Amino acid sequence: MNKLDKSVPIPLYFQLKELILKQIKDGTYKVEDPIPTEKELSEMYNISRTTVRQAITELVQEGWLYRVKSKGTFVRTPKISQSFTQAIGSFNDQIRALGMNPSTEVLDFKVINAPESVAEQLKLKQQDKVIYIHRRRFADNEPIVMVKTYLPYEKCRFVLNHNLVNGSLYSILGTKHKTTISKIRRYIEAVEANDYDVKNLDVAPGSAIQKFLSIGYNADDEPLEYSLARYRGDKNRFEIVITAK
Repeated sequence: MNKLDKSVPIPLYFQLKELILKQIKDGTYKVEDPIPTEKELSEMYNISRTTVRQAITELVQEGWLYRVKSKGTFVRTPKISQSFTQAIGSFNDQIRALGMNPSTEVLDFKVINAPESVAEQLKLKQQDKVIYIHRRRFADNEPIVMVKTYLPYEKCRFVLNHNLVNGSLYSILGTKHKTTISKIRRYIEAVEANDYDVKNLDVAPGSAIQKFLSIGYNADDEPLEYSLARYRGDKNRFEIVITAK
């Protein structure tokens, strides 16, 4: 059995947290398995229940465990750690980098008149044409995110000749200098799942959804992409790194 080292200046709660995390990753505790109770862990490692509770709470907050009232604490399916909040990259590349298999279902792909809100974000006239793309995206065949994307038709009409089931939209846009996305402005909001999410993402009504509004710009600072994405809160977490200037 692994032990905690009380002779080193590393907090015991952190040692316990790392030990449990190691056991999750090596398969000692599998997804949906219960872990020992606070009392059992306290006696097992001869530490206080307060110390145990702190370790467990952090693992719950980080998405490794979840609690069920009167039943115990269980191993959760790990969340997908998304880095697109701090870099321009395709969904497919991010999912593959995590060792998972990405796939895309194109629900709609057509030319429409720009809705007022879309025309405003893309600096178009209200009746200008836009390309509308509605996609459901998966990781290991599990739905992860719904995305609605709008592109100015006059600048991006060539996109209509491409396959978005297997291809990356950003890679397609990047084949022309004027449509290469070089900057993205994103707005993040936490919302509750509505009927649309329940139907498309296999979530319960009212569960957590991470809503993203993104505007992509080319090198001339012209808006070329307006996207609305809804990510499952139980399957995704987003990494943001802030450095001092």
